[in-house]
Amino acid sequence: MSETSSLTERRRAATQLEIARVAARLFTEHGAAGTTAEAIAAAAGIGLRTFYRYSRTKEDAVAPLLTVGGDAWRARLAATEPGVPLIPAVEAAIRDSLGAGDASSADLPWVRGLLRAAEEDPDLAAVWYRVNRDSEARLAPVLETIAPATDPLELRLVAAAATDAIRVSLEDWAQGESPAAPVELAVRCLRALTRGLAS
Repeated sequence: MSETSSLTERRRAATQLEIARVAARLFTEHGAAGTTAEAIAAAAGIGLRTFYRYSRTKEDAVAPLLTVGGDAWRARLAATEPGVPLIPAVEAAIRDSLGAGDASSADLPWVRGLLRAAEEDPDLAAVWYRVNRDSEARLAPVLETIAPATDPLELRLVAAAATDAIRVSLEDWAQGESPAAPVELAVRCLRALTRGLAS
């Protein structure tokens, strides 16, 4: 990839994330029914045609915001030294990511609003579940680099457990008012879901 196309991709990703944050704010403030693609475009300072170049629907617009946290924690996990015990490595990456004061944790209030809005909107909920499914699929190869000798089925189970641990903890956290990220709840979910696995 050339330097120019890399810069273009970074700019595109930054624009998508900014649109996602605007969309999340509007979904949080007005709910799914009260938020339109036109309103998102106007609040983001772009035309409706430009909005549709970045997103197919108003619900899809929030996907980059929901993806950024998963990308960050997979990157942390990918930096793990190969050969370490798999489940403790996943737990450490969850702790590091959800407990970090980085950009993805700054977006947690918007994630809370989105998850609350998704309870009443099947299209918004579908985006949340699709993001989680995609994250699980991208997690499996990362786990394989850490534990290459692990049975492929067990790698899939750990990927599913880790993804669901984070998903369930965020959904549970979204129902409350705690400003702190649900680190301990995510770890508790991971331990419960991986009990009985050898890794």
